[in-house]
Amino acid sequence: MFTLNINGSDVTATSDKPLLTFLRDDLRITSAKDGCSEGACGTCTILVDGKAVKACVQKVSKFVGKRIVTVEGLSAREKAVYEQCFGEAGAVQCGFCIPGMIISAKALLDDNLKPSRADVKKAINGNLCRCTGYKKIEDAILLAADYFREDIAIPALPDQLNVAKKFKRFDAAEKVHGTGTFVDDIELPGMIYAKTVRSKYPRARINKIDISKAAAHPDCVKILLAADVPYNKVGHIKPDWDVMIAEGGITRYVGDSLALVATYHKEMLEEVCRLVEVDYTELEPVTCPTDALRADAPLIHADGNVMSRAGLQRGNADEAIKNSKYVVTRKYKTPFQEHGFMEPECAIAMPEGEDGIFLYSGGQSVYDEQREIALMLQIPAQKVHCQTQLVGGGFGGKEDMSVQHLAALMAWHTKKPVKVKFSRQESLDYHVKRHAMEMEFTTACDENGYLTGMKAVIIADTGAYASLGGPVLHRACTHAAGPYNYQNVDIYGMSVYTNNVVGGAFRGFGVTQSCFATENNINLLAELAGISPWEIRYRNAIRPGQVLPNGQIADESVAMAECLEAVKEVYESNPYAGIAIGFKNSGTGMGKKDIGRCILSIEEGKVHIRTSAACMGQGIATMCATVLCETTGLNPALLVHERADTVRTPNSGTSTASRQTVVTGEAVRRVSEELKVELDKGLTLSDLEGREFYGEYSVKSDPLGAIKDNPISHVSYSYGAQVVILNEDGKVEKVVAAYDVGTPVNIQSVEGQIEGGVIMGLGYAMTEDFKVEGGYPKTKLGTLGLMRAKDAPELETILVQGKGKIPQTYGAKGCGELCLIPTAPACSHAYYRLDGKLRTQLPLQDTYYKKTKNK
Repeated sequence: MFTLNINGSDVTATSDKPLLTFLRDDLRITSAKDGCSEGACGTCTILVDGKAVKACVQKVSKFVGKRIVTVEGLSAREKAVYEQCFGEAGAVQCGFCIPGMIISAKALLDDNLKPSRADVKKAINGNLCRCTGYKKIEDAILLAADYFREDIAIPALPDQLNVAKKFKRFDAAEKVHGTGTFVDDIELPGMIYAKTVRSKYPRARINKIDISKAAAHPDCVKILLAADVPYNKVGHIKPDWDVMIAEGGITRYVGDSLALVATYHKEMLEEVCRLVEVDYTELEPVTCPTDALRADAPLIHADGNVMSRAGLQRGNADEAIKNSKYVVTRKYKTPFQEHGFMEPECAIAMPEGEDGIFLYSGGQSVYDEQREIALMLQIPAQKVHCQTQLVGGGFGGKEDMSVQHLAALMAWHTKKPVKVKFSRQESLDYHVKRHAMEMEFTTACDENGYLTGMKAVIIADTGAYASLGGPVLHRACTHAAGPYNYQNVDIYGMSVYTNNVVGGAFRGFGVTQSCFATENNINLLAELAGISPWEIRYRNAIRPGQVLPNGQIADESVAMAECLEAVKEVYESNPYAGIAIGFKNSGTGMGKKDIGRCILSIEEGKVHIRTSAACMGQGIATMCATVLCETTGLNPALLVHERADTVRTPNSGTSTASRQTVVTGEAVRRVSEELKVELDKGLTLSDLEGREFYGEYSVKSDPLGAIKDNPISHVSYSYGAQVVILNEDGKVEKVVAAYDVGTPVNIQSVEGQIEGGVIMGLGYAMTEDFKVEGGYPKTKLGTLGLMRAKDAPELETILVQGKGKIPQTYGAKGCGELCLIPTAPACSHAYYRLDGKLRTQLPLQDTYYKKTKNK
């Protein structure tokens, strides 16, 4: 028996378990999150005798006689101040890290109410955040110090909400107070727990799976094998991903599931899984795309090792390059990258009705989950009811099935509520990554530095399964020539199966990789032409009315040149500054169905906003509410934003491709116009009680390779320029980002997306290294290299707008992906100016952050 004082009350633990387990499972104190269980992320931070401590690695016996405080135990004044300051500063995105951040802030401010930014960085350095880039969290803590020190009153909420203004996020309060529900916070009566036994090898034949010993364990509920799956495939686009590998089958990566085990108690899962005996014949894995393309390579899938191809040809690239004054050809290589979202994957499924399934999830589209689970179970889609909870970050990494289908399958068989949750290490090892790519780019210009043509070959490692490999390859190709005005291009890409971890969707979606190659080539051309890297970009930057390399005519909203103008002085005044520009589509485009939908229902005097658009932290609720209020003039206090639910909210597509602000935002604007018509008649919400209004917006675009002079690939593009400034030691001191994202719907949200993206981009460029050796992932969260607060440089965001606006969503364009696309090439250029070495591979070697050179 161990007695602890938690939030002012004495409580007793009957066994010496990890403190975090005691807090969450026994006391149901769920503000402390389980982000890693290895003391690396800080989401479990609590206050122990005034000091910030991580609760996941130490047992309750260590805390006997200590005073423990969690966010639930803060005073009413503290809760009000942190809610106000974190909301005002825009410090809240996905929210999973925020309670831990607030505890670290309290530890600092209880001791020092006049902290410097350096003090704040030091205080939160043990807390990882993947969303914000730390700047706005630091701003919030400094603001909170002012509120506490000067006893500032909490201001009333404004009764107006408009685009291009600052406004506190709709979900700030529940995320600050830790009262918002993530899937792992849910416990249900009679719930059982499940996980899969995974392959020991990247490629092996499964001779036999013996479950007899595991099934005999007294805590075992049920064990399922491939034969128990009605349709043993899932897949976001191409259903090629085995739910489980059957006896006689060959595994494709170490994440392949062999048996799904359920127990009554979650602490027994590992023990029972170890009793499953698997007889393997280990086979030589195929671990790079070039090997997979060999004539004698084994087939990873029956339809071949080339998962998809993409090509873009316009004009005559060979002739243009042949007649050009300057030509540069280089090879580039970019690695896998881990998403690093703070919330590991978790899902709960249970029976609903006579033969249906209800799913709590934290993914990027409830309708994708519904479709894939229904296909797996071979039941009508309407029999699968999916409802999202808060999503602790995604960045593309929660588009695929990871745990959702497994929970549904076990619930289908057992008729019990089932929770399936990845540990952090399982998440690292098994879920999708940014595609590793190898690229050869040739870029040419005339004697004045005007671009004339380019050719590129892009080979992407899609790993064991297709995931989003096809669309990622398309974006890499369609954006490969950059946001410039020239039309002679010849781009060919292949996405190739290997026995590595799966390559999937990741913020930037292929453009991050091809931008790295093109922008480095542009720098070399500038050198040959005798003009500055800024000048060559300015001369060639796409402008309204001109034609992008993919053939689309740039609309009047384009402000690429203005972005460059905004960073000219800071670039030219710093000798070790690197510059790069980039662009990114909004919407899936490419002739694909791309529809946003929204229902407004008037219930108990409030307007319920109902759309399935998933929020992983980017602020969907605030975006929708802002568009509605801008249109109708309603008080934002009269709005309720519902979470995605396949019964309540219409299908608004996946939260991917920077599409929701443009596509769903326009659907919200259209349905809000319908509501406004009724309000303009003098009717009140009371008069409209029970009414529903529906709006949708469908994008019209052309497929890749469309036979027309100027195809419309995407509804819009956003543009940006970044300058990365190094000191003489090669440390990044500052990043300046000038971005054209059209009308910013919410200032804090846009700035926060950009700041978080820049820090993620710096990690991709210099510090992060997701190692895969022979098909085996070799990385822990603590060794991954995610940037912490003390690593993060000064960030300056400049929002630029063109002379015109796109007609959708009051001119707003996507920003969630663009923000990190130019970062890596800007870093490589900065180092080139520092020491004259061209770095063509990521992460950059021989830098302040990585001293070891490539061999």
